[in-house]
Amino acid sequence: MTTETFNYTFPRARPHLQLISSTEDPALWSHPVLDLFAPPNPVLAKQVAKLYLVPSTFGEDIDLDEMPIPTSAADLPDLHQWTMKFIVSVIEIWAGRRQPAQLLRACHRVIYMELLRKTGSQSELGRIRNIHQSEPLDGICETTVTVRYGERLRAIVIRFEGVDGRWLCTALRLL
Repeated sequence: MTTETFNYTFPRARPHLQLISSTEDPALWSHPVLDLFAPPNPVLAKQVAKLYLVPSTFGEDIDLDEMPIPTSAADLPDLHQWTMKFIVSVIEIWAGRRQPAQLLRACHRVIYMELLRKTGSQSELGRIRNIHQSEPLDGICETTVTVRYGERLRAIVIRFEGVDGRWLCTALRLL
């Protein structure tokens, strides 16, 4: 028996096309032919908030000349800082430590009259725990504040509307 050395070479693997998505390597799409198949770059238009606000009038008959003009939130003061100052002022008014006249311009007439009635109605000064704000529409803010009065936890709900270039409180209730 003879031993013969047999050298067998395996056939070379054919090169294959590797697919790479455009998100992995955008340089692959720089070839002019491949550019035809490149996914289009979406052009996103800048969104502008639409003002749907119809200012609260509380059933009052107001002449067209005196009708409040709705204002976009983009044209109003910073909402969070303004809300914090307003809430602290209201809590101090309810505790009898601040004059309600300081919020005359920040409240609708109806809300201001309620605030006058409740001046000094709380025996102690409340401590703010949480503030939750939402803006359902442009120029409208709905705020919920949790306040601790001694051992009791209460909520204050407030609605602000952007009117005549300022935030105006149109709803205020202590729950």
